[in-house]
Amino acid sequence: MMNVAAKYRMASLYVGDLHPDVTEDLLFKKFSTVGPVLSIRVCRDLLTRRSLGYAYVNFLQLADAQKALDTMNFDVVEGRAIRLMWSQRDAYLRKSGIGNVFIKNLDKSIDNKTLYECFSAFGKILSSKVMSDDQGSKGYAFVHFQNQMAADRAIEEMNGKFLKDCKVFVGRFKNRRDREAELRNHASEFTNVYIKNFGDDMDDERLRDIFSKYGRIVSVKVMTNPYGKSRGFGFVSFDSHEAAKRAVEDMNGEAINGQPLFVGRAQKKVERQAELKQMFEQLKKEKIRGRQAAKLYIKNLDGSIDDEKLRKEFACFGSVSRVKVMQEEGLSKGFGLVCFSSAEEASRAMAEMNGRILGSKPLNIALAQGY
Repeated sequence: MMNVAAKYRMASLYVGDLHPDVTEDLLFKKFSTVGPVLSIRVCRDLLTRRSLGYAYVNFLQLADAQKALDTMNFDVVEGRAIRLMWSQRDAYLRKSGIGNVFIKNLDKSIDNKTLYECFSAFGKILSSKVMSDDQGSKGYAFVHFQNQMAADRAIEEMNGKFLKDCKVFVGRFKNRRDREAELRNHASEFTNVYIKNFGDDMDDERLRDIFSKYGRIVSVKVMTNPYGKSRGFGFVSFDSHEAAKRAVEDMNGEAINGQPLFVGRAQKKVERQAELKQMFEQLKKEKIRGRQAAKLYIKNLDGSIDDEKLRKEFACFGSVSRVKVMQEEGLSKGFGLVCFSSAEEASRAMAEMNGRILGSKPLNIALAQGY
């Protein structure tokens, strides 16, 4: 027999794309019109208490949750169309890729509602999302079906079809690990070679002559400007990976017209973008780690300590860029932040100030991870 907790989980909806001003009270008034609501939680930032843009609604009855999903999905609340789906707590289902479909080259006018209506014909949808930013749709989306059969039907029927004025690609979703594995496989089997830094007097025939000794060449192309002059780079495509590999190993760094050539594997745009994205993400992580290392979370603050008093106590350890004592209705909540310009300054301040009595309480200081 199904226990009560399991039943309530089944009657739980995820509410996404919320306006920051949407509150639990507002959602309760809306969803209680379809049936008894057990609880509503708008998810918020731990420190600032600002809405993260999504919430969970727990109904008493499964039928009421289904009714809300059927009748209220994409309703406009505070100027934004909300996005409803079943609350999926099973991490395996979310991450396995089963039933997940990736769509790209979407017309920018296609929104979440249009996407849902278009793909719901193939089976029950657990979730769907057009990816967007401040400028609107980013031109791609994801649809997660309840089962793989529905996903396969959607791929078969929709791949290559026109939605609005755009021919869309619809295929199975691949997680980052799978995509990176594919790129690695392509990298180890390349046949196309990219050559640059050979000046403006190169043409196709001369480039072919230079590289023909490494194997059979399928095609050669020197990129030119509108006047037919070489732009200093081009491509050579071999019929085998071995030939391309030999060309790269032998010719990279060799001088042509007094200039050292760069010769390497020719990358597709998606590969270049993936490498750049990985590089930027790594830099971003390092920058975030650096910021976090310079940011202290101060707990157990005496109620008399305000921003200025806190800044004064910590200023002797270095350049303080920001101080904030968290308040509610004008009263200290007993914790705050102190941000230094360097991790070394923050580390010194933590070592000296942790446990020191300020006002009437000993400070409890830690690196502000995640804040």
